[in-house]
Formats: sequence, C-alpha cells, structure tokens
Amino acid sequence: MTKLFELEKHFDSDPFFIKQTMKHIRLLTFDLDDTLWDNRPVLLAAEQSLYDWLSRNYPRIGEHYTVESMREQRLALARREPELRYHMTALRKRSLQLAAETVGYDATLVEPAFEWFLEARHRITPYRDVVPTLRKLRAAGYLLGSLTNGNADVNRLGLGALFHLSVSAESVGSAKPDPAIFSQACRLAGVDVTEMAHIGDEPETDIAGVLAAGGTAIWMNRLNRDTDPDYSAHATVHNMAELLALFELV
Repeated sequence: MTKLFELEKHFDSDPFFIKQTMKHIRLLTFDLDDTLWDNRPVLLAAEQSLYDWLSRNYPRIGEHYTVESMREQRLALARREPELRYHMTALRKRSLQLAAETVGYDATLVEPAFEWFLEARHRITPYRDVVPTLRKLRAAGYLLGSLTNGNADVNRLGLGALFHLSVSAESVGSAKPDPAIFSQACRLAGVDVTEMAHIGDEPETDIAGVLAAGGTAIWMNRLNRDTDPDYSAHATVHNMAELLALFELV
C-alpha cells in the first residue's frame, strides 16, 4: 500500500508496476452517480418533487401512494424484470405506467411526469474535487469520458465541456457490466481498450465491466467500504487527489 492509493492484493504493489500499468492509459472514463457527486440526496429530492407533482396533477396517485410506496413498487418491478435493473430510464417510466394503471389513469402521464423528475434529478452538486481534477487531467492530455447506466446528462448538468465523449446505457442499448458499453467508449475515443481506465464506485458494474472488456479498473471508494474479493480493481482511490497521484500529476 502507498500513502495515496492502494493496489488490490493480487496485483504487484511495487511503484514501478504502478507506473507501468498507468502510463499507457490514454482514455479515462468516469461513472457519474456517487463517483462525481453524492447521488442519494439528489434522487430522494427528485422523487419527492415528482410525487408532489403527481399528487397535484393526478390526485388519485397521491391518494393511493406515498413516495415510499412508489419507490418500493419500482424496486419490486426491478426484481420481477431484472433486465430493467441497469436501465434507469426504462425502469422509471415502466414504474410510472404501472402507477397510472393501478389508479385508473392512462399512460399519457408518463412522459411529462418523467421529464419533471429528470429536471429535478439534474440538480446536482459535484464533489469539490471533481471539476479541478477533470480540468487538470484534460490539460495533461488525457481523453475524458462519462460512462453511466443512469439518466444524468453531463451537458444538461453543465459539465459537458470537461468531457470529450459521453456514453450511456440507453444510447448503447446495454449497461454496465456489459463490456459493450466500455467498447463503445473506446470506439468513440479512437483508442484500444488496453488504453482505457474506468473510474467508478460500484464494483459489480464499474469494476467487473471494465475488467471484462479488457481495460484498467480504478475503484473510487469515497466511503471507505470494504473491498469485495469478487471484484478486484487494479487500484483503489478515495478521492480525486489520489487519482491525480496515481497518474503522477501532483
């Protein structure tokens, strides 16, 4: 283990190995939710805003559901239809359709309701280290991409100028951990997958996915969670300063 970052046990922790592993990287892709900002309060606020809007405009929904019961219905739907698990837009729209049908409304409410949710869902505040680090990485010559299973749009968030490319599960038709979404990012960047490193907070999707694609995995562990032995990244960082150190930019 080094002072600023750790390599997982099955990788050599020698500093020379670290440099050799990272020096060939040209493309850095970033997960968005819970990697670049704290997503839980954002989603809770967006879901409450949506519920309030539905209660005003479609009162039978407010009479039948609470915001918590709508959330539980959506999670139950994801369990019943696991193909929706990593397709957040489709899951939320299907859940809205189900809520409408349950209380006797038609599906025409889905699109305006989802757009209301999406507007609130984009009211995010990046972690303080995010924008300065992305600027520094870009200035150092790295290609930067966003890669998400969710429905956050970096352009809508005002972060688009920091990235060279953006890839979503919805645009590709497959979601992390499917290697296809990582391969698409490499195609857009014009690099080989061996020249790609992906930074994300979810071992099951971010780490497993990029490893399956053949790229380099960097776990962003801001919450100091225990390492999952089933999903071993090449390196773990706890903040963006450690990421810069990994690429010798501090």
